[in-house]
Amino acid sequence: MADLDVVFGINAVTALLESAERPVSALFVQKPAHGKRIQKIIDLARKQDIRIRFVDKFTMERQAEGGTHQGVAARTEIKQQPSWDDLLAQIEGKRDVLLLILDGIEDPRNLGAILRSADAFGVTAVIQPKDRCASLTGSAVKASAGAAERVDLVRVTNLARTLRQLEQIGFQIIGLDAEASITLNEASQQKPLALIMGSEGKGLRRLTQQACHQLASIPMHGSISSLNVSVAAGIALYEICREN
Repeated sequence: MADLDVVFGINAVTALLESAERPVSALFVQKPAHGKRIQKIIDLARKQDIRIRFVDKFTMERQAEGGTHQGVAARTEIKQQPSWDDLLAQIEGKRDVLLLILDGIEDPRNLGAILRSADAFGVTAVIQPKDRCASLTGSAVKASAGAAERVDLVRVTNLARTLRQLEQIGFQIIGLDAEASITLNEASQQKPLALIMGSEGKGLRRLTQQACHQLASIPMHGSISSLNVSVAAGIALYEICREN
C-alpha cells in the first residue's frame, strides 16, 4: 500500500484535484459547507468519483492535524519527487534553467512560501539536503498555495557534491548573503543559474559559500537589516526574472 498524505487548505486541495496526478482516496469537507471555492472542490471531487465525507469541526481538525484547513482536507498518496539523477539528466545541456537551492530551511511554512515564489517565477526545480531541513508537511503544502503540486522538490544527500556537479555542467552559482559586497542586480546572472538561499538563522554554511561563484545581497534602504527567507527568495527570483 502506498504511503498516505493529507493535503488541507482551499488552494492546496484545489491544486491537488486539478492536477489529478495523485490518487485521492477521500475528501473531507467541514459542515456546513458553503462558498464558491468549496463548491468548486466538491464538484471536482465528484467528477473524479472521489468519496466525499461531510464532517464536524473536531473530525476536520483531526484530519488536518491542527493545521489551518479552511474547511477542506484530502487524503492522498505522497507525491513522488524526482531523484537528483533524474533532474540532472533533464537539465544537462540546457541553457534556460533556473534552480533554487535551499541550504537548511527548517520552517515548513517558509518552505511552502518559497515553493509558491518558485512556481510564480518559473524555477525549474527546488533542491534541498535530505537532512536537517523542512519536510513537505501539510503546513508546507498549504503555505505553497498549490505550488507544491507543480514544482519539483529534489532532496540530495550531499549538497557540496551537487554544487560541484552543477558547476561541471556549466551552471552559474549565486549565493544570497546579506553581508555580500555586491547586490544581486550587480551579479552575473547568466543561465543556467542556481540561486542558493541559506537557513533562517545562520544563512549559508561555509562550504556552501565556498562553492558559489558569487555572493550577492538584496539592497536594503530602511532600518531593517534582514528579511524573512521566503520574502528574500521572492525578491531575488523576481530580480533574476527581470534581468533575464
